[in-house]
Amino acid sequence: MNIAVVGTGAFGLKHLDALANIDDVEVTCVVGSNMKSAQEVADKYKIASATDNYNEMLKRKDIDAVILVTPTQMHAQQTIDALEAGKHVQVEIPLADNWVDAQRVAKVQRSTGLIAMVGHTRRFNPSHQYLHQKFVKKEISIQQMDVQTYFFRRTNMNALGKPRSWTDHLLWHHSAHTIDLFQYQTGEKIVKVNAIQGPKNPDLGIAMDMSIQLKTETGKICTLSLSFNNDGPLGTFFRYICDNGTYIARYDDLVNGNEEKIDVSKVAISVNGIELQDREFVSSILESREPNASVASVLSTYEIMDQIQSQLEY
Repeated sequence: MNIAVVGTGAFGLKHLDALANIDDVEVTCVVGSNMKSAQEVADKYKIASATDNYNEMLKRKDIDAVILVTPTQMHAQQTIDALEAGKHVQVEIPLADNWVDAQRVAKVQRSTGLIAMVGHTRRFNPSHQYLHQKFVKKEISIQQMDVQTYFFRRTNMNALGKPRSWTDHLLWHHSAHTIDLFQYQTGEKIVKVNAIQGPKNPDLGIAMDMSIQLKTETGKICTLSLSFNNDGPLGTFFRYICDNGTYIARYDDLVNGNEEKIDVSKVAISVNGIELQDREFVSSILESREPNASVASVLSTYEIMDQIQSQLEY
């Protein structure tokens, strides 16, 4: 399978590293915002071609699928353009930065019948997979999820310390991970949301702190705290309070409530969530089946975020 990776930032490189571990996959093109960055990455990873023209790349017959690791505001239209060009798509989170565009993507995916998957990586991290298997078997049940998403991002810099050409968002990016995971892990729909946000940064124009409460149809709850003001350990940390045990997931690692490490090395073929995500994308295309984290399966998350946006604007 020939894949084009679109985006040369920190997560674009993570996908290139992951794809290198997957058999029968070749990255034949890398697309950057400019030729210099695209060519540098192509040279580093020994990729045959580089370009800064996304639409021209879509015309190529030798590319089967694209992975979009581009600014949030471009995700929806780029996904639609790829599907209409006959390419399967994996788009990094979020699918869109508004509910209308998320629905547009879903409509085009249905009409084309092609694979369209969203990078909701938490579904694939071995830590969360380990617990998901227990939830499915009904060995344990969630009572509450307490989630902290904390970064220090008072200037518009990316994970590599380079200036961004776009602005990140606590709601229309980072909360999507938790909202989707909460519904995925409980197997239930969210029926109630409450949200508040702190002051907006005068330069970035976004709220730097946010608090979200979620409740499912049977009463399971989730409390999500998000901040771009946190000067300390960075990342997202999930505390699962269950009817039988407490677990804390930190990306691909898992401990119990007493900080005792749990071995998740046998959960999947890799302990790298991005690689497992990319393996799912590739195998779903080869097997002509709906992937985990398909556009259809994550769409309700974006509807919930639209409800939260309405509360924050009220």
